[in-house]
Order: sequence, then C-alpha cells, then structure tokens
Amino acid sequence: MNFNWKKKAIAAVAGLSIVLTSACGNGGGSETSGEAAEIKYQDYPKTVKIGTASQGGTYFIVGGGLASLLEQKLDITANVEVTGGPVHNMQLTQAGEQDIGMVTLGPAYEGYTGTGEWTGGNKMEDVRIVFPMYTTPIHWWALEESGVKKIEDIKGQRVGVGPAGGTSGTYVPLIHEVLGLDTDNVQAGASDMASQQMDGQLDIIGYAAGIPISAVSEIEVQRKINFFGIDGEMRDKVIEKFPYFFPFTIPADTYTTLDKDIETIAMFNFGIVRKDANQDFVYDLVKAYHENHDMLVKTHVSMEEAVEEAIKINKDVPLHPGAIKYYEEKGIELPDSVYPPEMNKK
Repeated sequence: MNFNWKKKAIAAVAGLSIVLTSACGNGGGSETSGEAAEIKYQDYPKTVKIGTASQGGTYFIVGGGLASLLEQKLDITANVEVTGGPVHNMQLTQAGEQDIGMVTLGPAYEGYTGTGEWTGGNKMEDVRIVFPMYTTPIHWWALEESGVKKIEDIKGQRVGVGPAGGTSGTYVPLIHEVLGLDTDNVQAGASDMASQQMDGQLDIIGYAAGIPISAVSEIEVQRKINFFGIDGEMRDKVIEKFPYFFPFTIPADTYTTLDKDIETIAMFNFGIVRKDANQDFVYDLVKAYHENHDMLVKTHVSMEEAVEEAIKINKDVPLHPGAIKYYEEKGIELPDSVYPPEMNKK
C-alpha cells in the first residue's frame, strides 16, 4: 500500500505537533542540566502500561505488537490497556497513569497547547513525543440496505462515531456539525459498534483508525456495506476548521468488498511518554522500535509508515531527550522547535 505520507502528511501538518507519553518506573533518577526546569527522571522500568483505545481498533492491535517487542527485545513486561483513545491517552499520560500512549495529531496538539475544548484550557505540557506511527484516515460505512451511499445521506440519522476520548468520538461529531449533518451520534468502541451493525441495530458508522480496520473486515463478511468519505468543498471546509487533518486516499484494495478508492481526510499518529520517563529507556525503546520495524508491520500493515523520517512530521511539540538522542545518531535533522526546555539543543 502506498500512503505517500511524505507528500501529503508533512505538507499538511507543518507548524503543528504531536505528543508522546511515558511515565516509566518508580523512584528518582538523575537531573537534567538544561536551561529551564530541572527534571528528576524515573528509574529504568521493569514493567510498563501501554495505553491504546477500544478493542477492534488498530491502536489495540499495534499495542499488542509493541508489548511483544518490549518483552522480546528489552525484557520489559508490558501491559496493553484499553482506553478511550488519543484524548484519554493524553490525559492519562499527563497524569502519570500510563507509561506509553498513542495519539493522533489533533488531540496531541490541542492537549499540549490547551486549545481543545476538552482540555478546559489546561495545557498538558508534561507529554513528549517519542516515535512516529501511521496515518489514521476517517471513513464511513453503512449497511447497503439503508440506502446510504455518501456523506450527505447521513443527515439527521443515527451514526456510530467511536468511543468518547478517541479520535473518532471527538472529531467525527464535530465534522458532522461543521457540515450541518445534524446526526444522532452513538459513542461506543469499534467492536461494540461492529456487533450492533452486524445485528442490524446500527446502520451507519464513522470511524478513524489505521487501515484496514479489523472490525470493518469482520462486518463485510456478514453484511453488505457501502463505503464513503468526504472530498471537494466539504473536505476543504473541514480542513479549514481543523488544520491538523489532511487529504487522504484510501486504496480500493484496503477491504475485500471495496472496489474503488475513497477520498477522505486523515491525521498522523505518534507514540508519547511523560517528560520524566527514564532517558535510557526511551532511547532503547525508540531504537528497538525502528530496528525491529518488520515485527510491527507483521502486527498491522499500517505500520509500514513508522519509519524514522516520519518523526519530522511533528514541528512544534517537544520530543523526549532519549528519542532525540536516537534520531540525531541516525542523522535525522530535527527542527529547533522540538527540543524540550529541559535540555540544551545539541
């Protein structure tokens, strides 16, 4: 699959940032010698919590692959936690209640800057980015028998939008609002929505995740469904309102019953940790992550995009010093804006 992330994602998200979260281990560690606030780094962890999203979504699958990598390559026990998704992961990481989180660009940027309505104006400035993941497009699908074939057809209807705290549950309702669709939004996890759709209880779902979404693959085996996205003036309107989205094409071979490309919108994903995560651990994590890329791709094909250069999609939100050390060693030129206040640049 050719997602062409460099051409589409970097151009579209310039000036925005992502965040990564990891409060690892217990106890204190060495302090930084940076110009700003000193930090007591945590001890190198023996076990970590990985915050993902609902079961049936791509985060949960990738989280399992990441857990296996940590256990096999770093001898660290990793527990994969079901969460509400990116918004929830930002909150949990900021609070130190999980060690590694997964976030999309919108919630990461809004959380770090405190600009999202869901933040209440509180900045989650203890979150740091550590590694790039993949593109998350939003697409909609409806039971064929419903007669819904395009985004305009969902106006005034009941639509599954994903769990509260996730990319879908946060942004799909806002997209519907921007487009004046006046939908009755049902918030639930991917697996729950899939079960409802297969049982004929829910005609339409709009969801954001790395593709292919396993829940969709399960549905199309049992029910005939129509896929659709947004394009043209409607897409332009959404991107103008939410500039961390960018245009994206879902290839026709993504699903068995999908016979044409879908034009839609997408965001990029990153892994996050807390700023006080142990520096050696973060370095080892990022090193193992990239050096065992094949393991992650076997977990989910969307992880083909998780290459070192993709870290440059983030322009403004700080990286963790442990991650910076790895990318500098690999010759990746990072913008000054991603160097955190707790360390000196180079």
